[in-house]
Amino acid sequence: MERAQLVAFDLPDYPGVYLFTQGKGRSKKVLYVGKATSLRDRVRSYFDDDLIATRGPRIVDMVTKAEGITHETTPTVLEALVREAALIRHYTPSANAEGKDDKTFLYAVITDEEIPRVLAVRGKDIDFEACVANGQKIQVAHGPFPSGYQLREALRLIRRIFPFYDTDKPIGFLGKHQQARVEFNQQIGQYPRNMDRKEYLRSIRNVSLFLSGRVKMLRATLTREMKQAAREERFEEASEIRGQLFALDHVQDVSLIKEERHKGVAAPRIEAYDTAHISGSNAIGVMTVVENGVPVKQDYRTFRIRGLMQKGTGISKKSSLTATSRESKRMNDDITSLKEILSRRLGHPEWPLPRAFVIDGGKTHKKAAESVLLEVGVSIPVVAVVKDEKHRPREVLGAIRASISEADAVLANSEAHRFSLAKHRAARNKGMRTGT
Repeated sequence: MERAQLVAFDLPDYPGVYLFTQGKGRSKKVLYVGKATSLRDRVRSYFDDDLIATRGPRIVDMVTKAEGITHETTPTVLEALVREAALIRHYTPSANAEGKDDKTFLYAVITDEEIPRVLAVRGKDIDFEACVANGQKIQVAHGPFPSGYQLREALRLIRRIFPFYDTDKPIGFLGKHQQARVEFNQQIGQYPRNMDRKEYLRSIRNVSLFLSGRVKMLRATLTREMKQAAREERFEEASEIRGQLFALDHVQDVSLIKEERHKGVAAPRIEAYDTAHISGSNAIGVMTVVENGVPVKQDYRTFRIRGLMQKGTGISKKSSLTATSRESKRMNDDITSLKEILSRRLGHPEWPLPRAFVIDGGKTHKKAAESVLLEVGVSIPVVAVVKDEKHRPREVLGAIRASISEADAVLANSEAHRFSLAKHRAARNKGMRTGT
């Protein structure tokens, strides 16, 4: 699909969900499902010149294959979020790699208990056939949700309208400290207060309808119940339901809007690493930081690679090594540098730890980075961005396990490479000026 074709789809400047499709009629296939604060602006972004750098090769391939776009508008981004999850589950689109992975991504489950709870649980901890999550019987699992951060924000917002419990243990089996937390949350309106079991189960029903993406049905149900309460002169209850209907259309989902504008980041903080060698003696490594899709330049760091400076492993053009030997030597240098950078970075406990480490390279580099983390007992996923012969992103390894999108991994990697090149040039120019 080309940018010029967008005008035919008349996308509005409203929140909602969009579907890239291929084919027509019964053969129509949904390639990708996404949500947006502005359907018009978000879909336009798929035709930017820097799409491969910001979204990755999987999305570029999807846009190239797409022949059509359909959309649904929603009153809020919160509603778009749950509708997106429902459509991903229904269509299992090929380009929604996150949505297909039942083992890694988050689901909102409702426990099968006397007092049900609503919990965020990873797919790997759910037995869907037995309806069990973490050893606990469940009524239903809603999702998958591509962003764990957004699901938790959604649950926080939904709980303001329809109160529910999300305690680690069942209600009635809580310890002293946990019970104190429940009572505090009841006082500030985060947990149900002065509700009998019938009222609470109605609230859980509303939560389930919302999380399944059936918000139109939820509105119809609440409207019917509000009118019934008014006819029976239960005016306080009718007023409460009216307030819930209003909240559904006017929820202040500022956090989700902010997240959406930063292209749906799953991880609050991502760190990326790259190295640059100038004849060995000026080997440097860099660390860059991306939070919510935005570079945090005050957190960037530069490391002079001590190991390579001592070994003098730079390769000159006059080297007698074969091309294969030079490539092998260069890879060994890169891995040695990467290990040193990560080791020194982890020696700074005052720096906040990221959701994921992104490195430049393939499986070998990824395993090398993981070995460093294993040695110090840090269980943070490593994501590797594999490049083609023109140094363009070809494949992203480990993004699903790290709960970040390929686009975020590519963005972080691109920023690290840009920063590394800038430092490389600065060091080279300094060397030329000083005659070294």
